[in-house]
Amino acid sequence: MSERLRLVMAQLDMRVGDVAGNARQVMQAAVRARDEMGADLIVFPELSLTGYPPEDLLYRDDFIRSIGNALAQVRDGVTGITIVVGFPHRENGRLYNSAAVFQDGAILGIYHKHHLANVSVFDDKRYFESGHSPLVFHVGPHRVGVSICEDLWHPGPVRWAADEGAQAIININASPFHQGKPAEREAVVKARLREAALPVVYVNLVGGQDEVVYDGFSTVYDAEGQLAARAPAFQEGLFPVELEQHNGRLRPVRGDIAPLPPDDELVYQAVVRGTRDYVNKNGFPGVVLGLSGGLDSALCAAVAVDALGAERVQAVMMPSRYTSRESLEDAEECARLLGIEYRSLSIEGAFSALLEELAPAFAGKPADTTEENMQSRARGLMLMALSNKHGHMVLTTGNKSEYAVGYATLYGDMCGGFAPIKDVYKTVAYRLAELRNRHGLVIPERIITKPPTAELRPDQKDEDSLPPYPDLDDILDQYVDRDRSVPEIVAAGHDEAIVRQVVGLLHRNEYKRRQAAPGVKITHKAFGRERRYPITSGYRPWVAESDRS
Repeated sequence: MSERLRLVMAQLDMRVGDVAGNARQVMQAAVRARDEMGADLIVFPELSLTGYPPEDLLYRDDFIRSIGNALAQVRDGVTGITIVVGFPHRENGRLYNSAAVFQDGAILGIYHKHHLANVSVFDDKRYFESGHSPLVFHVGPHRVGVSICEDLWHPGPVRWAADEGAQAIININASPFHQGKPAEREAVVKARLREAALPVVYVNLVGGQDEVVYDGFSTVYDAEGQLAARAPAFQEGLFPVELEQHNGRLRPVRGDIAPLPPDDELVYQAVVRGTRDYVNKNGFPGVVLGLSGGLDSALCAAVAVDALGAERVQAVMMPSRYTSRESLEDAEECARLLGIEYRSLSIEGAFSALLEELAPAFAGKPADTTEENMQSRARGLMLMALSNKHGHMVLTTGNKSEYAVGYATLYGDMCGGFAPIKDVYKTVAYRLAELRNRHGLVIPERIITKPPTAELRPDQKDEDSLPPYPDLDDILDQYVDRDRSVPEIVAAGHDEAIVRQVVGLLHRNEYKRRQAAPGVKITHKAFGRERRYPITSGYRPWVAESDRS
């Protein structure tokens, strides 16, 4: 063993539940790292063998037994390289989120995660017990400590490994993306370095799993907190790094540092990766979506093409009596620019038939949102029929602003299997559309510049029903993502009546979001898995104290 430690960060997409397939991927990567890269050590992400998060699969005895078999295959199947792999470990009737260290058919040690994440999308305490002991192992003359994900975010585990003689810390992760996450991780690493000045090798999962998407960005920091290497975002691969022995310490050799793209670029990449993995991992041959001539559907179509290829995307314009000529032109032009299959199927016949059939039941009642929603549901019916007939999954195209205030029709435009921009505010959607066009025009400029409208009644505009999107999105960001109160948001400069209107709409429409399709999480607090509020509740923060009875 030389004075240098050659380590490979295995930034891979491990499929949840596919224990045998994940084990094969681990062994293949280990052989490649050994034979092609001359690695002494390869490190895999958190819960590599099960994928993350396995959720209630962990309650199944047959699933846990399959992990034991896969672990033995990894242990005995590859020699000549040390392997660190994450897995759920049952010991004395307790289940731990663990990392095993293998070397030439022997187990050098098993580490149990100390700090169990139980916030945001994490639910570790539902399944796992906490570990309490450090693990430091030898790779030749080098002493390496292990920690798992959340352990890096708290004082203790890194220092305990240093006290046991570790010269470097490996931290294996399943850390999902949200806006600003790379900077948060860097701050955490530097905080730990104030406890124990050791190099940190941070290995992260990559790929989409239902609502969450893992960005990779595996990194190496030296003992002073300087970045020594970084793998690219949202890309699988094996990324070698070297640490050299110097005066009894290990020091990273500066390696490849992938650029850190701007935040909006990362958001777009996250939405594309999450959409691709959801469609592919669930076995759909392609997707179909309604292309209305509006911004959201055009952006989702661009995402789908970037995720799957134009040949796997079908778009349908479904005009009614209220659809403008501009919308017809813009939808067709967007489809042409993207190179996707496009057809126009009018809902006018279905809508007219419904109005005629319901006329006796509606007698004496003025037209209202009922008739608007009927159009949306006719479109949902057509999209689902196409999905059933051709096997393509329906993408629903609503954004976070709409989902928040219920400006979406249940069983209508909310109809679908996946919602790519469900966690993207409307103002961000505009930025993403402009960003995508800078890489090649695919969204006609008029789609971006014209006032948004649902076109469900004459001369309809979104701002007839909602505050301007910049105001709406700022109120929602403060209330939803940052948990600020109504008085605090008003004090920040918003009109009190508008704030109360928005917050009231948000809470009253929880029942719609509970029935919505999953979508890629990109904000600090996404609806669904992350932000979980009761549907039935007496909590009324939008009602002034003086008006409460």
